[in-house]
This record gives sequence, C-alpha cells and structure tokens, in this order.
Amino acid sequence: MRNWRLDEDEEGDGARKPDMPMTAGPVQNGLYKSRTVLIFGEIDMRLAERVTAQLLALSNDSDADIRVIVNSPGGHVESGDTIHDMITFCGPKVKMIGTGWVASAGAHIYLGAPKENRMCLPNTRFLLHQPSGGVRGQASDIEIEAEEIVKMRERVNRMIARETGQPYEKVVKDTIRNFWMGAEAAKDYGIVSRIISRADEA
Repeated sequence: MRNWRLDEDEEGDGARKPDMPMTAGPVQNGLYKSRTVLIFGEIDMRLAERVTAQLLALSNDSDADIRVIVNSPGGHVESGDTIHDMITFCGPKVKMIGTGWVASAGAHIYLGAPKENRMCLPNTRFLLHQPSGGVRGQASDIEIEAEEIVKMRERVNRMIARETGQPYEKVVKDTIRNFWMGAEAAKDYGIVSRIISRADEA
C-alpha cells in the first residue's frame, strides 16, 4: 500500500528524520505556557502524534486560544489529515501563523483553522498542488490505488475551495501544477486573513 504524499520533494532520500522531542525542557515548558504548538519540517505520523498530543493536552488545560506556527514543505497526506481534523476537534480556538513556507500538506494543515484565524508573516510563501503517489504490484492493485488518488485529489481541492472561497473549478485548474503564492497573493486568494509582523498582532 502506497503512502500518498503532498509535498514538493516527492522522491526524497529515504533518510529518517530526527523526531521532535516530547520531553519537557525550558523551551518546551515555555511553549506550553504560551499555548504554542510548532509544526516545522516534513509532515509524517510521528509529527502528527506529537501535535495531536499537544493539542489535546492544551485543550484539557483550558479553553484559551492555541497558537500553531507552521513552516513545512509538506509530506504524508493522512498525517496532514489528522492534524487538520484535530485542530477543529480539540475545542479551543486555534490561531494559525504561517512562516517560511507553508506547502502542500502543510497548507492543508494551515487551512484547518477558520479564515479569520489564519495569519502569516510577511515573507511566507504558500504552495498548493495535487497529492501524488506511485504504486507497484498487480494491475488490479495499481488501478485501485489510482482511483484512490483521484478521490483524494478531489477531496483536497474541495477543501481548498471551501476554505478559501474560490470556485472549485478554479482550484482544480490552479493545482494541476505547483501553484506558489507570496503572502499578499495568498491573502487575495483567501488562504490568509491577515499579514502580521509582531506577536502582539496575532
């Protein structure tokens, strides 16, 4: 079974990435007290588990707003789905702040918050495109996987259309190839509500 990806580097080098530590330390304690979750790097199941644990712990602690800062090239689609859905599931208002690049599955996660809660820093870039995958095996299995990729593309495109207010047909056309946007263009497209420069603006 193929793990579908939504990222810029579809091939990769197969190297395992170091896990983000969940152990408590001065930095982690500071982030917890400020109710801030970081989503940096490739989206995978380990990251999804860590972010889910942090969101649930913070929601259990209080109903105060949670800040999620995203800087990601994308990654595993289903891991992105998990984080996207947990942003709504956890309860407290989640404020998204994009920085660096918010690409592919990273953009999918970013769109998990309502538009009014989606902000970015001035130099953020956004990338939308279709999920892709490859599969080897019997012809019948390849056909099944191809059908699932088509369904996934439609689902992701409909989510983008819903969250940005763009017509579905336009989203389909835009995401056929890599669709890059700077902060201002992303605001015009409906991905971002506000471009901020300071923490007190969030």
